[in-house]
Amino acid sequence: MSKLRIKLVKSTIGRKKEQIDTVKALGLKKINSVVEKEDTPQIRGMINKISFMLEVEEI
Repeated sequence: MSKLRIKLVKSTIGRKKEQIDTVKALGLKKINSVVEKEDTPQIRGMINKISFMLEVEEI
């Protein structure tokens, strides 16, 4: 299975609680923080919910 490199590029300040919780669930904390996750349907769903705040790259 492939991996995804996910980077938070926009702030969570002023966002809905649901969006902030999704960012935390992905393991992102600050702007420009990066995590690597397996490419699963669950992770893809979280990415789709907050795609405007992220940069996603396949590894």
